[in-house]
Amino acid sequence: MADNTAAAAPVAEDGGKAPRSVRVVLLALMIAMLLAMLDNMIVGTAMPTIVGELGGLAHLSWVVTAYTLATAASTPIWGKLGDMYGRKGAFMTSIVIFLIGSALSGMSQDMGQLIGFRAVQGLGAGGLMVGVMAIIGDLIPPRERGKYQGMMAGVMAFAMILGPLVGGSITDHWGWRWSFYIDLPLGVVALLAVSAVLHLPRKRVQAKIDYLGAGLLALGISSIVLVTTWGGTEYSWGSARIMELIGIGVAALVGFVFWQTRAAAPIMPLHIFRSRNFTLMSVIGFITGFVMFGAVLFLPLYQQSVQGASATNSGLLLLPMLGAMLAVSMVAGRVTTNSGRYKVFPLVGSVLMIVGLFLLAQMDTGTTRLTSGLYMAVLGAGMGCLMQITMLVAQNSVEMKDMGVASSSTTLFRTLGSSFGVAIMGALFNHRVQDVMAERAGALGSKVTEQSAQLDAASLAKLPTAAREAYQYAVSSGTHSAFLLGSVVAVVALVAAVFVKEVPLKGAAGAPKPDDGAAQDAAPAASIAEAV
Repeated sequence: MADNTAAAAPVAEDGGKAPRSVRVVLLALMIAMLLAMLDNMIVGTAMPTIVGELGGLAHLSWVVTAYTLATAASTPIWGKLGDMYGRKGAFMTSIVIFLIGSALSGMSQDMGQLIGFRAVQGLGAGGLMVGVMAIIGDLIPPRERGKYQGMMAGVMAFAMILGPLVGGSITDHWGWRWSFYIDLPLGVVALLAVSAVLHLPRKRVQAKIDYLGAGLLALGISSIVLVTTWGGTEYSWGSARIMELIGIGVAALVGFVFWQTRAAAPIMPLHIFRSRNFTLMSVIGFITGFVMFGAVLFLPLYQQSVQGASATNSGLLLLPMLGAMLAVSMVAGRVTTNSGRYKVFPLVGSVLMIVGLFLLAQMDTGTTRLTSGLYMAVLGAGMGCLMQITMLVAQNSVEMKDMGVASSSTTLFRTLGSSFGVAIMGALFNHRVQDVMAERAGALGSKVTEQSAQLDAASLAKLPTAAREAYQYAVSSGTHSAFLLGSVVAVVALVAAVFVKEVPLKGAAGAPKPDDGAAQDAAPAASIAEAV
């Protein structure tokens, strides 16, 4: 492997101001992260208008599923490509693919085309998230990464708040196609900045891409995502189709693990899981995804159905949770940078997450918006402690040559956690709502929720007063069950956090040599020569 060592200058380990070239690259990375996070939020708001023009209501869910499947399946592949052939080329390629998918999606003439082009978008999105975190791992010493990864968590929170508002405004004033076209100018800016300023070591490897491993992993992940997406909605959990998908997924993943022990250049080398910290961070990341996306799904539903909030402000409804997540994530990053220590954050974050979910489970039809906002802030503070610390510790637990794989694996576990969270909490919620409606409103209640346990504002307004009150009680009961389950699941994250072994990050005074099962970042970006 030949290296060309010209690169954007790393951030000084003493916490000094980042060189201009690095600041430009970080801005480009934030734009790329914004693209990946903002897209689904904007498109979700535009979906009713899209269906009205293109038709294909029966295939509506595939517009989201195709994107999610492609993102999840491609995430580990992008990480490995960056490790093998260079981070810059892989990242720029993912941006280009994402922009091509965005442009084609905006030009779609029917629902089939839109679904296909959304899959292309998803392929690029898988590389955006991984590329951002892996490039930060290359440029920024471990001691400094917390601060910058905290900024990326802020971008995620910003996208969740801004997305629905921007999506509604764009759709109303410019048309739904601009929900996709808006990606193009932002993507071009990120592409030009990365191309001009970022100069990471070039890599050439003799080993071939592990196509068999990539195929088995993609098949296994796709089967899991389809099971969690279709189970209990399109098909019953015990149906032949779901059982087939489970069988295919298990067989593919078992075959993948077997093959990874024999492949010359495995797509996900299993030795990274020998590090206790890396494995524990993967577990915590999975639980964080499980909880966060479940909360994002059910909190607006509760506030709209029970508290009478407007659906058009659905992004603002989550502001207490997302604002707390943003603030705490920034503080956690700064403290980690100043002290070089991090174990306190997984511990405190897990406790706050459990408490926040338990408090949210206590909400009923009489809970005020102020009270629910305070409960959300507790949950958001917990997630803020966990969001980027998991990535930081995972990266700090592997060698530089596995930085991309570590970043993609952590991202993948969080993505899978979100799929499981939405599916399992959603199934519990729907079951509880339908049971309560049958108990409180009899045959009318069963008829109201026979198609879906989630009613829009128009349908809710048309219900008789008794049925509407029964539905509000049912929703509060359903959210109680979902969040109570979330609090129990979050205990797993706390147990994992207890066993994290704190290895002071590079740059901390008196940092001992790591001994948790994997070589740490001995010299991440400090050995990279300054460019431009």
